[in-house]
Amino acid sequence: MHIRIVLPAYNEEESLPPLLRRINDACDFYKWDASVLIVNDGSKDNTLGVIRDFKSEVKIDVLDIQPNQGLANAINVGMRKAIVGLKDSDVIVTLDADDSQSPFLIQRMAMQVAEGSDLVIASRYQVGARIKGLKKSRKFFSWAAGLLFRVFVGFEGIKDYTCGFRAYRVDMLRKTMAYYGDKFITQKGFGCMVEVLLKVASQSATMNEVPMILRYDLKQGESKMNVQKTMKQTLRLLLDYKMGRLNP
Repeated sequence: MHIRIVLPAYNEEESLPPLLRRINDACDFYKWDASVLIVNDGSKDNTLGVIRDFKSEVKIDVLDIQPNQGLANAINVGMRKAIVGLKDSDVIVTLDADDSQSPFLIQRMAMQVAEGSDLVIASRYQVGARIKGLKKSRKFFSWAAGLLFRVFVGFEGIKDYTCGFRAYRVDMLRKTMAYYGDKFITQKGFGCMVEVLLKVASQSATMNEVPMILRYDLKQGESKMNVQKTMKQTLRLLLDYKMGRLNP
């Protein structure tokens, strides 16, 4: 099994070096066959320079997007590039570039994929999860979004619908992209992570979660999420899903 880690990055010159060191440490500890794809989304700081200067034992590729086009585009373009050359049984992991999520958790996620899951989410709401350093507004949004989707959608085994730290089996990702074509991701903001979850689930995917310790206290700089805008996007997505408007 090859693990390809996709990191969408916007102005992460401070966070990327410690994160990449932890990815290297995890690869060395678990002996992964792994590679990293960093999607530089029009960063205005020295993110590109930091990546080029980093001495890595793990293969790192860079996809440079200019100018900045937002997380949804970075995830869409990054995932499509990442699946090229991989086997159906391989795994693509999407991970935040702000060093708030531990790459060591990928081991448990990849094991669940190997055991039969098509999508594994690093969850903030499973037993054993912890959240440190997150603002109350972000905590409320994540909790409220999760509650709404658990009530009105209720996918088996899923409590965290908005977290972007996920592991996908490549064949399920290919199947979903082929079904939706250029409508695989239509959102323009952080709501894209909910959209991807809904669309993968529509292909009868087996989905599971593992508890995550979210270390937002390690994050450098302010969050790039507009909570109010993302909440509106999420509510609109929920309505579109219930009305059957997400079909291609």
